[in-house]
Amino acid sequence: MPELPEVETVVRTVAPYLTGRRIVSARFTSRFVTPGNRSSLAARLAGRAVQRVHRRGKFIVLTLDQGALTIHLGMTGKLLVSGDPGKHTHAIFTLDHGVLLYDDPRQFGRIALAPEPPLGPEPLEISLEDFRARLRRKARIKALLLNQKFLAGLGNIYADESLFAAGIHPLASAAKLSAARAARLHQAIREILSEAIALGGSSISDYVDAQGQRGWFQVRHRAYGREGQPCVSCGTPIRKILVAQRGTHFCPKCQKR
Repeated sequence: MPELPEVETVVRTVAPYLTGRRIVSARFTSRFVTPGNRSSLAARLAGRAVQRVHRRGKFIVLTLDQGALTIHLGMTGKLLVSGDPGKHTHAIFTLDHGVLLYDDPRQFGRIALAPEPPLGPEPLEISLEDFRARLRRKARIKALLLNQKFLAGLGNIYADESLFAAGIHPLASAAKLSAARAARLHQAIREILSEAIALGGSSISDYVDAQGQRGWFQVRHRAYGREGQPCVSCGTPIRKILVAQRGTHFCPKCQKR
């Protein structure tokens, strides 16, 4: 699933094409991506101007002259500003100049006229003081990082990579992290996300930006997806366990509870 760096990259590549454009017409073909009355949604979007494109957590938000269009890419969703519609194209936005396509083979994404979702603070914006305060709850740290009401935008990839960089075991108690360990994690999250954005995100399977370009941060993964491979720091094989129903990768020697 695209996480904060991937969604941020999509926003940065799609915003120059959409900002200031007017939606002439829209067509939706998936009852999963756009549940409800698709004809009504298309009619409500016709004629609307796109005033701003930004990210909130893992959501893409198009602020319109009336209302806001919220897009979640799900597992395999793509927003594309070029190319032709295909069998997996489930939304076509005809603009006053150009076209925007939404492709989604698995149809787990969502497109809706809705305000920004109620999420936790942005991980690149939260202060260390607020971060430490939010850690004071009974939860395993990996599970807490995946909670979008704790922080908005972190997912499996960047939770694993941040915990590895901070040397913290994914099953460590969030409430029992020392001030120094919490500070290392806060810094690691910011550094990992910033580096991933700079490299266009992680293209593990289907992810591409709005221009169809793959990201490159996957070549710098030090924990995620490396089960059985030697730790880059100590050589111990990376382990994989299940935390909050998500495959979780870590070094049993470098990452301490």
